[in-house]
Amino acid sequence: MRWYLLLFLLALPAKADSLIDQQLPDFYQQLKLETYPLSWQSGNFTDIATWRSNARQTLRQALLWPDEPVEFSPQLLKTEARDGYTAQLWSIQLTAQSRVSILVLKPDTTKPAPAVLLLHDHGARFDIGKEKWIKPFAGDSRLPSAQQWADKYFSGHFVGDALAKQGYLVIAADTFGWSERGPIEFSAQQALASNMFLLGRSLAGMAAYEDLRLVQFAKQLPDTDNSRLAVLGFSMGAYKAWQLAALTDDIKAAVAVSWMNDYQHLMQPGNNILRGQSAFYMLHPGIADKMDIPDIASLAAPKAMLFINGGKDTLMPLAGVEASYRKMQQVWQAYGAADKLSTTVYPELGHEFNAEQQQQVYKWLRTQLAENN
Repeated sequence: MRWYLLLFLLALPAKADSLIDQQLPDFYQQLKLETYPLSWQSGNFTDIATWRSNARQTLRQALLWPDEPVEFSPQLLKTEARDGYTAQLWSIQLTAQSRVSILVLKPDTTKPAPAVLLLHDHGARFDIGKEKWIKPFAGDSRLPSAQQWADKYFSGHFVGDALAKQGYLVIAADTFGWSERGPIEFSAQQALASNMFLLGRSLAGMAAYEDLRLVQFAKQLPDTDNSRLAVLGFSMGAYKAWQLAALTDDIKAAVAVSWMNDYQHLMQPGNNILRGQSAFYMLHPGIADKMDIPDIASLAAPKAMLFINGGKDTLMPLAGVEASYRKMQQVWQAYGAADKLSTTVYPELGHEFNAEQQQQVYKWLRTQLAENN
């Protein structure tokens, strides 16, 4: 019943903000008293493997996106030699509905390399997507925008290029709505989500399924060491990174920067998750009545996971970050793999992935993707 109330409140016009603020407090107080039946902590399961199997199946069903395998039919469109690696622009058939361009950075080596799939943020910036991670080709009109983004959030660095210099095969694609697949901005995002719901699909499910397909594409590349495949995401991309690790065992390690919390702390008046629009990239119908956010992320256990958050990130309340960390730690402990979960809060930082944090990630990836690990 709580979700019927929520949908009613979300349907109110913008001018009704004061009415929403008046009616929501009691509703959110109720949330604190309820449990999630598919949470490991619910007591409904005595075996961790059974819990994971059941909860993962529920998550996959919530995507509302059936498996529709198609041939990738890749076409190499462009290459550019860089310092110790080559940048490649490919066109692939990602799904039956979408043929997309992706960027691949291939290190100058003759043997298969560990691979890192990069998932970009939302950021209310739609002219760039994959270019937020990887430096565009020389002469590309998006280069100034990409550099501005790197300066704002990544200490001026293109993280994908830094990883390629370290010997990783790097892959990045646009989420539907960004760069060459956009722009699809706020009101249009909500309209798109509404159309998909009418068709029995979801925008969040489409985004998640496309990420699963990107993993499959990475695996079939002859330059990829399939036993050492990782995913790294920032902001919305961080949500998608831990979600992807929860959905497939093909991912060995995952890094999520600046997106982890719980519903109790996010479902508050004014929070982005309740505004519709871009939130629909991360809202799976019905799942929030069964599992909390850290419950979903915990489906990635017992694989190696690194979560990084800023203590001053206004989008991710610190109390929710810390509560989520504690909840996830219980799951990794139940697997006897507590050492595989790393959680970090930078008390003085906000919503960013700066040079210091990048160095932490690079060191962690070297350990987790070491050839004999």
